[in-house]
Amino acid sequence: MDLKLPSHVAIIMDGNGRWARARNLPRVAGHYEGVKSAESVVRLSRELGIKYLTLFAFSTENWKRPREEINALFELLEGYLKEKKEELYELEVRLRFIGRRDRLPQSLVKLMETIEAESDKFNRLVLNLAVDYGGRDDIVRAVNKALTEGKKKLKEEDFSAYLDLASCPDPDLLIRTAGERRISNFLLWNLAYTELYFTETLWPDFREEEFTNALRDYSSRERKFGGILNE
Repeated sequence: MDLKLPSHVAIIMDGNGRWARARNLPRVAGHYEGVKSAESVVRLSRELGIKYLTLFAFSTENWKRPREEINALFELLEGYLKEKKEELYELEVRLRFIGRRDRLPQSLVKLMETIEAESDKFNRLVLNLAVDYGGRDDIVRAVNKALTEGKKKLKEEDFSAYLDLASCPDPDLLIRTAGERRISNFLLWNLAYTELYFTETLWPDFREEEFTNALRDYSSRERKFGGILNE
């Protein structure tokens, strides 16, 4: 693919519930189908040489959803990680988890920690899964970390080191599916100069072709970062 590719892509995976409702299926069916889209995006990212991929799996606001759906989401995530982790290792994918962990099921947290340790040596693709993540919460936790260390004044680059994505470059491209045009408290600090791409496609239908369309759109853009392009 002869495109100017982003180094880091972030995705808000939206529309699972609407996909299921349109088919008279329970909402969890949309989440299961959405996992297949995530797999497609991970594989294509690795194939194309995209270095970082961050997927918004569960937000700090998602706790407002019915408890049955929340439990099903965590069971789906834990089951998927157990089933697919070796396959991801074979692809040399490093998995990281961003967000809070104090409210998650302990079995899931232990699995996340194990996977982070086991995949730490891989660098073909860094896959960040945002679980119980919120941009404001990320910033508040970063401030508290700095205060705990006795910091009283920080430069931007110093502050960035306290955020969940400290070891990754800021996203070049943010994709949001299902027709919504907002960032919904996702990576508020990190998205300052990120290119935004919105599509009507529901997440369970977002596969290789849709991802390629987003990458083509990104490739056609000129990024100025507040400056002026050479004419």
